[in-house]
Amino acid sequence: MKFKRNKEKLAEEKNIDEEKIKDQETAPQEETVEENLKEIHETDEVKENLEEKLRITEKELETYKDRLLRKAAEFENYKRRTENDQLNLFKYAGETFIAKLLPVIDDFERSLFHIKDAKDVDSIKDGIKLVYDKLMKMLDDQGVKPIESIGKPFDVHYHEAIMQKKADNVEPHTVIEEFEKGYIYKDRVIRHTKVAVSEDNQAEQSDLSGQTDSEKLNNNESQLND
Repeated sequence: MKFKRNKEKLAEEKNIDEEKIKDQETAPQEETVEENLKEIHETDEVKENLEEKLRITEKELETYKDRLLRKAAEFENYKRRTENDQLNLFKYAGETFIAKLLPVIDDFERSLFHIKDAKDVDSIKDGIKLVYDKLMKMLDDQGVKPIESIGKPFDVHYHEAIMQKKADNVEPHTVIEEFEKGYIYKDRVIRHTKVAVSEDNQAEQSDLSGQTDSEKLNNNESQLND
């Protein structure tokens, strides 16, 4: 009987020891599971944060893309307007000048209308002179000025020599006659004055007496260009 109780007691102690061992083996596993669950939870949070940041970034990207497209469209519209403005500027560059010229044309038309009934020649001359002065004033306001040539030394930059003439008491190569007036627009010659210039003096002419006509012509042109 006593032996049986001892045996039962030993069995209970063995069961207790086995449960302790089992508990000791189970505890680390439970801790590992908890740690794994914690890591998974933290990983999920990180993932959610990254997904949220990604959504924000994609939204910002769409915003910047939309702004870029708008700016590109605005630039294209600006470029098109600028090109049209430039084309119109060149196309209608003379509009202001033509508008100022129209009153002069009106004056000429009125003069032509009344000239057939006019009996006073001087009044006709005065009327034409007024129209001419009005036209020259308009050209002067636009920067167009006539080239003054008579009595000036011949200058290839402003004059085109048509012929040479003998002239007393005049320096050689001096403009003595004007066939067609030249004009300057601001600082540029837009038409040279066609002129006649004085010939060389008699001493120089005597030196040329032995030359042929062709040689004389070449010599005169060389002197004018000088």
